[in-house]
Amino acid sequence: MTNTYWTRLDSPEGALLLTADADGALTSLSVPGQKGGRGVEEGWRCDAGPFRAAGAQLAAYFAGELTVFRLPLAAHGTDFRQRVWAALDEVPYGATVTYGAIAARIGASRAAVRAVGGAIGANPLLIVRPCHRVIGANGSMTGYAGGVERKVRLLTLEGALADLDGRAVQGC
Repeated sequence: MTNTYWTRLDSPEGALLLTADADGALTSLSVPGQKGGRGVEEGWRCDAGPFRAAGAQLAAYFAGELTVFRLPLAAHGTDFRQRVWAALDEVPYGATVTYGAIAARIGASRAAVRAVGGAIGANPLLIVRPCHRVIGANGSMTGYAGGVERKVRLLTLEGALADLDGRAVQGC
């Protein structure tokens, strides 16, 4: 018997691949063409049942009706990655934050900004865990495993395309 469930959900960003553990906690959400995204593995069980709440919340998010996901999450990573991902969870809908600010939130040194970027890039729960809300210190749309164009669309949906001092953020 498998411990991983999966399903695909249609969305404005393409067919999303969701995985969950035996308890129904979401373990990953991958978008089409994602750098490092998951693929269905042998032995996984295709079952939409564990994903009803995720599907409803994602539909509400894309309709502009949901600003906070309330789902059980079970992404696996090092203690450092877990701290970075927890900091991502605190970035509110409609806001952006820099990599340096995430480093500061977790008590990491300025030299650790690249490691923070690596942890953000390894986030297995795109959209639900809002790594798309992290931008460069100069307001640039730096790296996003789902693609910069998708990042811009998500931030546009959330109304977040202005940096901290009110200037328009440029894509790329």
